[in-house]
Amino acid sequence: MSSDVSYTTEEIAKLLKISKLTVYDLIKRGELPSYRVGKQMRVDPSDLEAYKQRAKGVQMNERPVMTELPAQSLAHASHTGLRPLVITGQDLSLDILVKHMEKKMDGIRPLRAYVGSLDSLISMYRGESDIVSTHLLDGDTGEYNLPYIRKLLIGSSYIVVNLLSRYAGFYVKQGNPLSLKSWSDLGNPGLRIANREKGSGARVLLDEQLRLHGLISNQLIGYEQEQSNHLGVASKVASGEADVGIGIEKAASIVGNISFIPLIQERYDLVMLKTANNQAWIQSLLHILRSDDFKKELQSISGYDLTRTGEILLET
Repeated sequence: MSSDVSYTTEEIAKLLKISKLTVYDLIKRGELPSYRVGKQMRVDPSDLEAYKQRAKGVQMNERPVMTELPAQSLAHASHTGLRPLVITGQDLSLDILVKHMEKKMDGIRPLRAYVGSLDSLISMYRGESDIVSTHLLDGDTGEYNLPYIRKLLIGSSYIVVNLLSRYAGFYVKQGNPLSLKSWSDLGNPGLRIANREKGSGARVLLDEQLRLHGLISNQLIGYEQEQSNHLGVASKVASGEADVGIGIEKAASIVGNISFIPLIQERYDLVMLKTANNQAWIQSLLHILRSDDFKKELQSISGYDLTRTGEILLET
């Protein structure tokens, strides 16, 4: 089984040296197996390679006839005989989880999709993902994830399991020359921010804190300029293009040349739908999450709190 990162349509277009529209046409026609997570279509590397082998000798600039296909899971397009499980999220812990799933779960093909927390839950509601990770703060209750899950997965039977907890806070210039220490400091005049995209956990965290502290987003310089991941935000601060960004501690240690100011411990949870077809692999996944081998590997990464790892937080 392969856990390689899946490709976007833009990446496929560059790799095949064709237009993005042609990529969409190939997907629509069913010649290039794909799956949708949130707003993006994704293609697994093995499926791309299989298509390239089939397409040898075919003129790639010929436009195939477009046919409308209903949105569907990669399970209907996979030719491997293995059931694909789409796992959304960006944290390194998910890559480690996939590795353990490959070793210990038979008959499945884990596929990673790098999608934000809110879009992940929406993709699950639409039937486009199997395991979603989420870290969404509800500012009114101080609760993570459950208020959003209850609202978005109405009518569904699901299980919510803790993966880990971790600190979120400010990325600032090394030494914190602006002395940014609390959420209210975001109201300082002239402050430049590196922001995340709408629907990401970090963006929800920022927007909730702005609301709770009576701050207006358009007062923050750079608020409308979005980065797609924590590393992008941290890099903007490191390069001096921004004074502050919101993210997790791990990205700060990777980028370097910045300081991290922890402000809140966020809970990072996994959500899975409880269906007859899912019950067997859900139990196997719970066994992995609670295993000493999995926890030992996570413990080697600084910044993770595994106190509740594998704990069922809500089951409907």
